[in-house]
Amino acid sequence: YPRFVTIVAAICAIIFSIIGVLGNLVTVIALLKYTKLRRHATTAFVISLSVSDLIFSAVNLPLTASRYLHEAWVLGGTLCKIFPLFFYGNVAVSLLSMVAITINRYILISRPDIYNQLYTNRGITLMLIAIWSLSFAMLLPPLVGIWGTLGLDPATFSCTILKKNGSSPKKFLFVLGFLVPCMVISVSYLCIYWRVRTSRKNLEAHAAEGRGGGFRRMEDSRMTRLMLTIFLYFLMCFLPLMLVNVIDDRMKIPILHVVASVLAWASAVINPFIYAATNNLYRKAYKQILCLASNRSPTAGPKPGHFHSSKVSSPHTT
Repeated sequence: YPRFVTIVAAICAIIFSIIGVLGNLVTVIALLKYTKLRRHATTAFVISLSVSDLIFSAVNLPLTASRYLHEAWVLGGTLCKIFPLFFYGNVAVSLLSMVAITINRYILISRPDIYNQLYTNRGITLMLIAIWSLSFAMLLPPLVGIWGTLGLDPATFSCTILKKNGSSPKKFLFVLGFLVPCMVISVSYLCIYWRVRTSRKNLEAHAAEGRGGGFRRMEDSRMTRLMLTIFLYFLMCFLPLMLVNVIDDRMKIPILHVVASVLAWASAVINPFIYAATNNLYRKAYKQILCLASNRSPTAGPKPGHFHSSKVSSPHTT
């Protein structure tokens, strides 16, 4: 890489690390403490997404800054294994959390009769355990050296998944950990759109049950649009990196790889800004944490860590 490119990349990694740690930490605390958001089952998965971004910002980005500053890996073999483990693991956690959010939104709209049975505290906890376990379990083969290995690529001075005995799980992990979740999310949002378009009468009947029910439906609709926005920005951040790795796999234009990498790092930083800019509930949650001078005590509600889905009634048949 040209030296000015590596310096700019290191500076970006440091800036993103600081913003990402602060932004995602505030997000996690705000969501745990703000009662009106804790009653949404979606909030648990948003916290999962924020925690994965927090880990990426706190671990991977500082290590990345060191790599670009030194133009070499100087942090030893153990961290060289931890770096790709956390990088690929957290990308998988982010995507699977978004899958869980999308499925949650779809069930809320298409099967409200079973929503409350699925999204209990126990059910949500099991889903979160599955998301994190599966994301990192996929990396066990290269971690233990059964299929590929985790190590240093001298050409890019980056720690990544390498071939072992001529074999690497990189393509398999790309399909299972990135492509399949993206397809599931895309299809789910198409189904949500189709369902909303074709069952508008049912939705209106449900909203007409009362002002409270109508308000909840409007709130859920806004939350669905917010989660779609998060997914689209995630794709915008990661697609350039995926395309560059395919189109220029021999790194003939190294600056493209650096620019694409910087965009990918931005995915761990941008979400808190999207939450604050597009959703009033999230803005209120941030204000509750950041406005320390306020004398207003927090609204009584369930203990932090407990997520209660708003009760959903089955739409009236017409």
